[in-house]
Amino acid sequence: MADGALTGPGSLAGRMDAIYRSQRHFYDLTRKYYLLGRDRLIAELAPPPGGTVLEIGCGTARNLIAAARAWPGARWFGIDISAAMLDTAGRAVRRAGLGGTVALARGDATAFDLAALFGADGQRPQPPAHGVDRVFMSYTLSMIPDWRAALDQAARALAPGGRLHIVDFGQQEGLPRWFRRLLFAWLARFDVSPRAGLEAELAALAARHGLTLRFTRLFRGYAWQARLDRPATGSAP
Repeated sequence: MADGALTGPGSLAGRMDAIYRSQRHFYDLTRKYYLLGRDRLIAELAPPPGGTVLEIGCGTARNLIAAARAWPGARWFGIDISAAMLDTAGRAVRRAGLGGTVALARGDATAFDLAALFGADGQRPQPPAHGVDRVFMSYTLSMIPDWRAALDQAARALAPGGRLHIVDFGQQEGLPRWFRRLLFAWLARFDVSPRAGLEAELAALAARHGLTLRFTRLFRGYAWQARLDRPATGSAP
């Protein structure tokens, strides 16, 4: 675990807690209008019966709860670097009656160990040693400074036959320039930086880890969606 990312007021965790300490209470009400493509990603997860799914940057657990309801036979794990967000997420999971299905832990997206994070707790689902069947990242990479390291870590977490699903802000390439300027200026107020090099980096990631890549532009480039598949044979790097 990269402890520097989790401790201190100047750490990434400290900055995220400062941003979301108040926003977490109305986050889901506002984000549904511009975090487009999240439900499409959830619908495409399709974990195998009894499978395991990890969300990196789970925030308020909105996505995890929706996904756990859509695919009730799976086991769900969520990590986030913000203690404030995880507090909200934990309460939301309990209200949804999913405490025995969804497990949450505080972790750094660039360096995590699922076994160490979730431990041997018989009260919640446990991650398999060989990796998880699905990993997803929804509007997370645009908030992680070392987003390339987060992608590598996500790929390493995949089991054979597993899939990594991503949705995030695109470059608004099919939309008016004024819209892009206004959106990017507004996002910068929340430490959000859409990754212009995402497609090229995903292609490089696929080559390094032996994955296949599908990349889709949604809503005239407002959002970019990707799916990376690991072959069912062979072991993770």
